[in-house]
Amino acid sequence: MESALISGDACVDSWSDEEVMARVGDIARGPLAVAATRIDAQGHYPLDIMAALGEAGALGVHLDSHGARFGLSIDAMQEASRACGATGFLMWAHDVCGLYMEQSRNPLLGGERLDAHAHGRSFGGTALSNPMKALAGIEPMMLRAAPTAGGYLINGTLPWVSHIKRGQYCGAIAAVHRNDGSVSHEVMFMLDCDERVELRHCPVFSGMEGTSTWGIRLTDYFVGEASMIADPARPFIARIKPAFILLQVGMALGVAQGGIDSSLEVEPMLGHVNRFLHDRPGELGAELEDAAHQAKQLAQTPYDGSTDYLLEVLDLRARGAELALRSAQASLLHQGARGYLMSAAPQRRIRESHFVAIVTPAIKHLRWEMARLCAEEFPA
Repeated sequence: MESALISGDACVDSWSDEEVMARVGDIARGPLAVAATRIDAQGHYPLDIMAALGEAGALGVHLDSHGARFGLSIDAMQEASRACGATGFLMWAHDVCGLYMEQSRNPLLGGERLDAHAHGRSFGGTALSNPMKALAGIEPMMLRAAPTAGGYLINGTLPWVSHIKRGQYCGAIAAVHRNDGSVSHEVMFMLDCDERVELRHCPVFSGMEGTSTWGIRLTDYFVGEASMIADPARPFIARIKPAFILLQVGMALGVAQGGIDSSLEVEPMLGHVNRFLHDRPGELGAELEDAAHQAKQLAQTPYDGSTDYLLEVLDLRARGAELALRSAQASLLHQGARGYLMSAAPQRRIRESHFVAIVTPAIKHLRWEMARLCAEEFPA
C-alpha cells in the first residue's frame, strides 16, 4: 500500500508500509538502541533520531494526507519503543500534535507547516495532560482564556509538557471564563514556545529524562485565528479522543516487547531455572500478539464515535500498560543480577513501563472513564 502527500497537484513523496517499517527497524536497532541509555538517564533529547524517523515516514503516515494509516503508525511506534520507550513517547506526542493540526481544518496550521511537522523538519508535542483530566472531571483546568479583540488572552501554568523547547510548539487547551468567573467553554490552540512563553525546568524524573519536558507559564499570551485548533474545544476532543488514546498503544506494546526480548536473551543460560517463574516470555508474547491484533482492527476506524468503540480503545490501552508492567518486571526476574545493573535494559524498561502506566490517560484514569461510560450505557 502506498500513499502520497499532495501539495497542489504535485506529489511530494510516497511512503510504502514496507519501506517505513524497514527504515524504522534500522533506526531502532542501530542509533536508537545505542542512544537509549543516554536518552533515559542522561537527558539526551534525540531530535536527530526523530528527524530520521520523520524522513522515514513514521511521523506522518497516520495523517489523512498520507492515507490515515494508524495501524502502520502504531507498528512504527512499537518498533521504536522496543528499543527506547522515551523515543516511542516522543513519537506519540509528535503524532498527536500533527493530528491536531490536520483535524483543525485551519489552513494556517496545514500546508507547509503540517508538511514540515510530518517529515520531522519541525517538532511539536502536546500539552493535554491536564485538559484531558479536567474534561473527565478529575482535576481543574489550569489555563484560563479571556476574550479579547481578535481572539483570547491565555494565562496560567502547566507543570510538565513534553517534546517542546524554545522554537517548538504544542497543542493546548484553556477554559474561557466569563466576567463572573464561570466557564463558558474551552478553546484549543497551537502554543508556540517563543519568547512569550516562560519555560521552567522540571524536577529530575526517575527516567525518560530525554523527553524534553518543561513546565510552562503563560501571561496574557495572545491566541488568534492563525493558532486556533478548535473553538469550542469539546466537540473536537470528543472526535479525536479515541485516536489520541489508540496511538499510545504502540508505545505500550513496544515496551512490553522489549521486556520479552530481555527475558528471551537469557533463556539459553537460565531457562532451566526461569521456567519456574510466572509471566514467561511465551505467555507474554501470546498476549502481546492478541493485543497487537486488536490494535490493528481498531486502527481501521480511528474516528468511530460510538461508545462501544471508545470502550474498546480504553480497555486495550489499559491492558497494554499492564502488559508493559508485567513484561518489564518479568525481564528483571528472568535476568537476575545482570538485569539489576543500572545500565541494564530491564532496569530502564521498569522505568519506561511505570511511565506508560501513569502518563495521561493513566491506568486509573482509563478505569475511571470506562466506569463512567458503562454507567451511562447501563444505568443502575
